[in-house]
Amino acid sequence: MSQPDAVSDSAVSDTAVSDTAVSDTAVSDTAAPGPDPEHQFARLADFVAVPRVSGLALARDGRLAVSVQTLDAERKKWVSALWDVDPAGQRAPRRLTRSAPGESAPAFAPDGTLLFVSARPDPGAGKDGGDPKPSLWALPPGGGEARPVVTRPGGVGGFTVAADSGDVVVVASAMPGAADAAEDERRRTARSDAGVSAVLHEAYPVRHWDADLGPAAPHLFWAGALPAEDAAGDRPEPVALRDLTPDAAPPTGAGESAVLSPDGRLLLRVDSVPDGPAGRRDRLVLVETATGESRVLVDDPLADVHSGAFSPDGASAVCVRETLTTYAEPPDYTLLLVDVASAETRDLTAGFDRWPSAPQFSAEGDAVYFLADEDGRHALFRVELSGGDPVRLTADGAYSDLQVARDGSALYALRSAYDEPPAPVHLDPRATGQHPDPLPSPGALGPLPGTLHEVRATAADGAQVQSWLVLPEGASAEDPAPLLLWIHGGPLMSWNSWSWRWCPWVMAARGYAVLLPNPALSQGFGQDFVRRGWGEWGGAPYTDLMTAVDAALERPDVDAERTAAMGGSFGGYMANWVATQTGRFRAIVTHASLWDLDSFVGTTDAAYYWEREWGDPLATPKRYEQNSPHRFADAIRTPMLVIHGDKDYRVPIGEALRLWYDLQKRGVPSRFLYFPDENHWVLTPGNAIVWYETVIAFLAEHVLGQGWQRPELV
Repeated sequence: MSQPDAVSDSAVSDTAVSDTAVSDTAVSDTAAPGPDPEHQFARLADFVAVPRVSGLALARDGRLAVSVQTLDAERKKWVSALWDVDPAGQRAPRRLTRSAPGESAPAFAPDGTLLFVSARPDPGAGKDGGDPKPSLWALPPGGGEARPVVTRPGGVGGFTVAADSGDVVVVASAMPGAADAAEDERRRTARSDAGVSAVLHEAYPVRHWDADLGPAAPHLFWAGALPAEDAAGDRPEPVALRDLTPDAAPPTGAGESAVLSPDGRLLLRVDSVPDGPAGRRDRLVLVETATGESRVLVDDPLADVHSGAFSPDGASAVCVRETLTTYAEPPDYTLLLVDVASAETRDLTAGFDRWPSAPQFSAEGDAVYFLADEDGRHALFRVELSGGDPVRLTADGAYSDLQVARDGSALYALRSAYDEPPAPVHLDPRATGQHPDPLPSPGALGPLPGTLHEVRATAADGAQVQSWLVLPEGASAEDPAPLLLWIHGGPLMSWNSWSWRWCPWVMAARGYAVLLPNPALSQGFGQDFVRRGWGEWGGAPYTDLMTAVDAALERPDVDAERTAAMGGSFGGYMANWVATQTGRFRAIVTHASLWDLDSFVGTTDAAYYWEREWGDPLATPKRYEQNSPHRFADAIRTPMLVIHGDKDYRVPIGEALRLWYDLQKRGVPSRFLYFPDENHWVLTPGNAIVWYETVIAFLAEHVLGQGWQRPELV
């Protein structure tokens, strides 16, 4: 593991990178002759209006449904609707639902009924229906009108449906001590009428991402088989719910991740339990749905256990075991095969130097499919229960929402890549090297404003650093493109899939080359690659980034004199660190960034997770002292744009406020784009446009030498 160089708080230094080997492979070639100012990526209003596909569901009869986000009529928010997609790819997609609040989380019942969550008003509730809450709705298999089937005073947060029986369990929050829905509603109303918003916490944590925890907590409710409308079309009586987790309590309650066995007899849920004075870890609990009795299925004091799935016969389960991090070691992941009756486990991926996720059984129950990052891709794998190494089935791209056809004849998933937004695809259950064509869906794009390349470089310690490089139309040795380094978040992730929030094609449409490296700490390159940066974010992750930049700047079609860097979350941390270590960039953009590591670790929503890596700042301050960017603030000379949302509980707003003050009092040219109502991301179309407009204007000023053009609406 490489050690970070010592840097004084009054010096700026460039890191020398030696023995840099470069390879460049063109991945796509969609360039048109010359830039097009009317391209949809050049017009932000057009870009945010592009339909966005997610949430794939597969019916027993082979029908597919996806969730598609589009702008509402006022163009102020994205709204999801459900669309039917032809699994054979022969006919155009067809819209299934329409409402102003939208629909999400599609799943099919065995009879073909399409279930989804929506806060649309109930047409049968009349004028006194009140403010609609998210409810579980059902759309009949033959078409017709959707109807609400499960409601709760605090809304329905999710659901799971049994593949064979059609039984349903819903996730919904409940107030402490509320024995039924009526009492839950009474307690909520009493708080509202009294003007009380306070929450009394008795256990850690108190927040998660952008949500305040408590006083209500998630419970799991048995709904059973959902009644159908009678022959006359009359609506059945509301479903009576039974609480399977009556003892669920704040802060985490019964959790929000659960799955039913195919026959509906068992429920497998993730249970968050205390781990030390202020820590948490996850285990798997099995619930008998008929009685509500539960037992621990998998509990490992050294690991989080999650992502459970049942075999087709319900006799086995598969789950992910994620080792708890320590000061010395990053996490490691493996798949466990669990006997439901005996709770005995067997490691399915021992020796597999990647991190498996999202496991599912094959239709025959003789193998498990899973996803894992590998070499800048998010690939699909198959591992046989009888033994053997996992086999990679896909050649390229990033996969999610895997669906297994009941007869075993096919797989379906959403596939994306840096040159392809998510779209449903058909896969062979066993073939290797697959690169499937997308099925027709509402999210198709036109030509991209440039080309995508894969670049590899060798760092000083011999590690291979893989990157994606987006080149704009017209980039050449005669007209080289300015380079924009984009640093990913996580840090335990990698650039491997399409991103609407960090879309390099928006910048390519404005003439920038965008470099997306996967430095130390990135997953998909082996455990040792992660270890290189563990607890030393300012070491190998930084030098790997500079290695990737040096390699890109060897290209004649990239301008070495006009460069900038930007990143969000961990990428924002790295952008801040880059600002303290080198003056090679003309501008730096830092979004939702970590600045003072001690302050961050103590105020983030899951402090115990980060303290495992960094240590107690009072007892073991070394890593904080060596890696916290704020300690080297005097070295910053590069103009910086700071961006942060006030509802960000993962990286609290105090990080941006301190960074902004430290820049201002040192006279560093800087601006602060502040979102009072956004969280770790920017989730509304108007704010997303302003985000891009401000970044584009800031880079144009400092990288391209143009005059500052303040975005009109800020």
